[in-house]
Amino acid sequence: MKKIQLEILGLSSSQSQTGSFALVLGEREGNRRLPIIIGMFEAQSIAIQIEKINPNRPLTHDLFKSFAEEMDVRVTEILISDLKEGVFYSKIVCTNGNKEFELDARPSDAIAIGLRFGVPIYTVESVLSEAGIILSDLEEEEEENEDMAIKSSSSATSSGAKSEPLHQTSVDELNKMLNEALEKEDYEKAAKIRDELNKRN
Repeated sequence: MKKIQLEILGLSSSQSQTGSFALVLGEREGNRRLPIIIGMFEAQSIAIQIEKINPNRPLTHDLFKSFAEEMDVRVTEILISDLKEGVFYSKIVCTNGNKEFELDARPSDAIAIGLRFGVPIYTVESVLSEAGIILSDLEEEEEENEDMAIKSSSSATSSGAKSEPLHQTSVDELNKMLNEALEKEDYEKAAKIRDELNKRN
C-alpha cells in the first residue's frame, strides 16, 4: 500500500454546513486537494496548534499527548485510510518502543493529535482518487495557499459586541485583549490579535 503524504493548506468555515469547518489537505507532491468537513471543537484545536497558541488549560488533544508521553507511547504518523459512504476513516500509528499499533480515530482528532506530535499525515490512492479535487486554475491554487490564516464564521466567534478595528488599537490594549481572549478560551480571536501584534514588531 503506497502512502501519499499530505499537508494542511487551510481551514475555513464551511459554506454548506453551519457550525462546521472545511479542513483542506493537499498532496505534498501533486496538485490534488482533499477537503474534509470537521466540527467546530476539532477545528479550534487544529487552529490553536497551527497558530502556536498555548491555551491556559489543556484541551482534549493536549491531554492525549500528555498521557501518551507518560506511558512512553509515541505517535509516528497519521493515516487517512479509508472512505466509506462519504465518511473518512483514519488511524493514529503509535509505538511504545517494542511494538507498533494503530488506533482508530476520526480524521479531525487524528490530525489534531498528529500536529501536537509533529508527525506526517498520509493517505492512500483510493481515498485521493475518490474524494480528491484537482485544481486546474493556478490562481485559485495560489489563493488557497495564501489562505493559511484561519477564517472564522460569525457562528464561531463568541464576542458579538462591536469593537474598534484591531489596527486602530494600541499595543498595550492589544496585549490586554490577548490575555482576555486566552482566559475566555476564544482562540480564534487570540490568533487575530497575535497576528496584529506580530505585524507591529
